[in-house]
Amino acid sequence: MIWPLRRKSRRRMARIVIDGPINGSTRKLVLKAIRQIEDREFPALLLRIDSPGGTVGDSQEIHAALLRLRKKGCNVVASFGNISASGGVYIGVAAEKIIANPGTITGSIGVILRGNNFSKLLERIGIRFETVKSGLFKDILSPDRALTSEERDLLQSLIDSSYDQFVKAVADGRKLSENKVREFADGRVFTGTQAKELGLIDEVGDENDARLLAAKLADLDEDQKPITLGRPKKKLIGLLPGGNTISKFLEAIDLEFASNGQILWLFRP
Repeated sequence: MIWPLRRKSRRRMARIVIDGPINGSTRKLVLKAIRQIEDREFPALLLRIDSPGGTVGDSQEIHAALLRLRKKGCNVVASFGNISASGGVYIGVAAEKIIANPGTITGSIGVILRGNNFSKLLERIGIRFETVKSGLFKDILSPDRALTSEERDLLQSLIDSSYDQFVKAVADGRKLSENKVREFADGRVFTGTQAKELGLIDEVGDENDARLLAAKLADLDEDQKPITLGRPKKKLIGLLPGGNTISKFLEAIDLEFASNGQILWLFRP
């Protein structure tokens, strides 16, 4: 019997780019790319991150998938671009090594949750909501009223739990104590140079330095070009003059509205 040949890429390096806010679309693209890396048995992954962070659950799923990939023998090296903050850091610490530019904006380890309180505006224009609910906290973060002290305490407990998860992941990934991480995990941001001093990254350098390190770890030819997987489909607006700027602006607006009321690992300048 003739068995079908299984496609392998043992001597090639894969590359995944996480560009922009981390959300459900990001997660789908990255997880699909990671499955391709597993199927084709790439020995190394260059993970390029240029993101301010985003939703907690999506960041956690990508982080977990990267750890599983490493357990299967793939060497993962992260390269931080202009910014890799909050959820971008959470994903990055799943890598074996992290390299950032000296001026990269990173850090912002912490959690944020925002809601909108339009009660004064609604009162001014004469609009009132009538709410019937099954439990005391069912309409928490409703935009037509302020939070009660009990609701604020409940939300703070969620934030604290999410923060503890973040700190533990950074401590485990960077081989630091949780107490050490908590010393700088208060939402502040750092340059790449400062992050190296804290142990948040391994080396200061660019994406090519990260590629060379990944090649060294996996014993690959340094001259080879990585295969980029998980590219998002190009949007029509991106083909227009100034389209990329407009696209980024619309992306930020969409994140602001879509993430309202969600717990986020996100850097908000």
